[in-house]
Amino acid sequence: MDFPTRYVRLDEARRRHGDRVERFGALFREVDPLADAAVAELAPRPREERTALVERMLSEGRSAGLPSALTALLDELERVPMWVDFARLERGAEVILRAGILSGLVLGSYSLVAGYCSPAGNKPLVFSGRLEDDAPRRLAETGRFVEAVLARGGMRRHGPGLACTVKVRLVHASVRRMLAASPRWRHEDWGAPVNQVDMAGTILLFSHVLLDGLERIGFDVTRAEREDVLHLWRYVAYLIGVKDELRCATHDEAEALWDLLTSTQAPPDEDSRSLACALLDAGVRSAPDAAALARAERMRPVGYTLSRYLLGDDFADRLGYPPAPVVAALPLAASAHRRMGALLRRVPTVHDRMVAEGRRYWREVVTLGLAGVPATFPMPEGLKGASRAS
Repeated sequence: MDFPTRYVRLDEARRRHGDRVERFGALFREVDPLADAAVAELAPRPREERTALVERMLSEGRSAGLPSALTALLDELERVPMWVDFARLERGAEVILRAGILSGLVLGSYSLVAGYCSPAGNKPLVFSGRLEDDAPRRLAETGRFVEAVLARGGMRRHGPGLACTVKVRLVHASVRRMLAASPRWRHEDWGAPVNQVDMAGTILLFSHVLLDGLERIGFDVTRAEREDVLHLWRYVAYLIGVKDELRCATHDEAEALWDLLTSTQAPPDEDSRSLACALLDAGVRSAPDAAALARAERMRPVGYTLSRYLLGDDFADRLGYPPAPVVAALPLAASAHRRMGALLRRVPTVHDRMVAEGRRYWREVVTLGLAGVPATFPMPEGLKGASRAS
């Protein structure tokens, strides 16, 4: 089959995954036709009109007098699959909330950086022009997306999580539309922009990889809790346009898909290094005053150390991280934290208190990061950046 050149080490992958390698490779060319049609219909309109139509679709539904492509998209959004269990979605959200600040640390130092390590998957973000100039704002918007998904009732029809997910889906389609028409996009090397493989990989970053990182720093998660988290993000995947065959329902499915994805991609490139460092230096870059700058500079080595521990030395060295001798002590700290978590589980009121603290943590982080400017997830007007590999 005609796979993009980014898809590598296929003989080894076939030994581990069989003919799934061929089926997976075909998905580098597949995208999201419903969202693409909606964006094509919206693109000629002024930004204010586009924004108003999307808001009306989310708040009023069919009564809003929508263009046909938006109506088709709405039909899919309102068709809740039979497998969706809203009680499980809430339980999955509470697992992440219970982790509190740890979930934010792992998301920033591990999940997002693991995504940047894909030298082809990172290109849409690079070409969007928000690589280094606006990393703090990007991080705050990601936090808002996570906070909305984790909100009580967030994934119900009129919940904030569903609204944010749909807006992000349209952002992806807008970027894809512009990149597909750009002479700078290397289709033969990278496949379709924001393709099904990369979309599914992003969902795994917020679910499977986040849980992996939390467990490795000592956060106690049962098998049932892990699969509740996967259930939550499986529904997010449905709403954001990921195909059914790539939406993982179990830990084993997620583990196998993540292994297939990561074992067939090339090592991090210069764009990976720039993205990772921009993210881990975001606190220093965005500090509003001298006191905040001093705090951020004290915390920066913590982020690099945690990221090195979770990614491993090979990836950390490829990303240009500084040495971190204290990494060796982290497994001992994780073990102690795990034992403490097991003890706290026996106290009935602790879970509710930790979930409440987690909600407060995400609310404060997002409020601080957005600095009074709401995250509206508008469809971008054009491309700005350039890949170092282009």
